[in-house]
Formats: sequence, structure tokens, C-alpha cells
Amino acid sequence: MRAIPAGFEARFTLTVTDAMTVDFEQDQPGLGRLHPVYATYWLTRHAELASRKIILPFLEDGEEGIGFEVRIRHVASALPGMRVTLTARLREQAGNRVYADVSAVNELGDVVGEGATTQVILPRRALETGFERLRARWREAAASEGKDPS
Repeated sequence: MRAIPAGFEARFTLTVTDAMTVDFEQDQPGLGRLHPVYATYWLTRHAELASRKIILPFLEDGEEGIGFEVRIRHVASALPGMRVTLTARLREQAGNRVYADVSAVNELGDVVGEGATTQVILPRRALETGFERLRARWREAAASEGKDPS
């Protein structure tokens, strides 16, 4: 991976949709459709997305990044229809790790969330090999239980 310039930033702007609000009902009936605001799990996903944008211009052929850690504090709300901009800022690049600080701000200027991510940069082939091993283990475990892992 090429060196990322100090303080390098990447942004992602989205408009909150109804599908991005807190709804556990779709995963576990009975838990309910809760607050009609931007859900923490979507905030976390978008923080990781913004952080990925930091590494993309600096990956070399045959390299890939994979998420290692996400820490998020969800401190304010955003309603469906509101724009939210997430900014990921490089904190440090150390070896094959890229550390970024992330903030999310709604169109009113309220800080919706803040946190940090860590991505690990590895050879793409090493990642694919690891995934192939995991699939093989899963198939083996499923077969021993008479299940189909597809």
C-alpha cells in the first residue's frame, strides 16, 4: 500500500430513508419497528464505507482492505429525508493497518455520530484463500449435521 498523506479525508453523503430507521421487526418479529430516525447500525455501516474511501486510491495491485474494528458513538438523530455527511480522516497508517476517525453531521450541523475504524490491508489472494478455507469448514460442518450451507 502506498503512503496515505497525513490528514487525508474522504466523505460520503446520504439522505436518510425510512429503510435506514430502527426496525428490528424485519429481523425478529416481535421486537418492533422502533424510532423513526437513522439507526445506529446504518451509521456504523456508513462509517465503514467512508473509511474505505480513504484506502481505495492508495491500494496497490493485488491488495485489498478488510474491516477490523469499528467504534461508534451515536449522539444525535437524523430524520428520514435529512442529509448526513460522514467524514473519515486518516489518523495513522502503521504497517498494514489504517486508522481513521469518523464523524457524521446532519444538514442542520448536528453531530450525529463519531468514532473510529481500523482496516487491515492484505494481499487479495490471502483473503480469498482464507474465505475458501472458511467455506470448506462450513460445508464440512453442515454435511456432518445433514444440512445444506447454501
